[in-house]
Amino acid sequence: MKTLEEKIGYSFRDRSLLENALTHSSYANEHRAQGVPSNERLEFLGDSILGLVVADHLYRTRPDLPEGDLTRIRAALVCEGSLVEVARSLDLGSYLKLGRGEDHGGGRARPSIQADAVEAMLAAVYLDGGIGQARKLIHSLVLDQEKEKTAAGRDYKTTLQERIQRESGQVLAYHLIGESGPDHAKTFQMEVRLNGKSIGAGQGRSKKEAEQAAAKAAVLALEKAGV
Repeated sequence: MKTLEEKIGYSFRDRSLLENALTHSSYANEHRAQGVPSNERLEFLGDSILGLVVADHLYRTRPDLPEGDLTRIRAALVCEGSLVEVARSLDLGSYLKLGRGEDHGGGRARPSIQADAVEAMLAAVYLDGGIGQARKLIHSLVLDQEKEKTAAGRDYKTTLQERIQRESGQVLAYHLIGESGPDHAKTFQMEVRLNGKSIGAGQGRSKKEAEQAAAKAAVLALEKAGV
């Protein structure tokens, strides 16, 4: 636990909060007789704290952006994929307390479990050190990457649709061209076609994410071609 504290730059006064944040429901269920709590309540609180801090930051630092753009950027910063990146940067999976079945089934690498643990950890810091410490950690782990994540908040599917609609009779369609990986961590490959011709391809952890990646590839290719 001390190593993790060093990674996040915060030392807990009550280390049981951090232990709770890293305790998955599968472990809590196996130790129900000992009254071990899961991190689900902390996750609930951490989700709200993360959303508040990110929204407050964007509101104060991006006065030029309308509500729709702020919403998309916030979504990109607090989405599961963003939190999984945080978890992996901290090697959070290795600190998790999982039930035997979940552990053997690859739970330490499961995106949803990693993302939930990040939110729970933020709540633990909030309860132990207050909103100032939680805000500091969120800036360090999430908001310092805002510039890179802002591009991810762009709705490339809408941008591509608007660009294509400049000419009538254009047909845009997305097609699943492949998928790989285990059920708990699948990667989908999508292709976007204009009038039956491929104009972009991409991949993601969900079909929607893969569609956005394909649309982004198409938009960038069209912009480069001056279309």
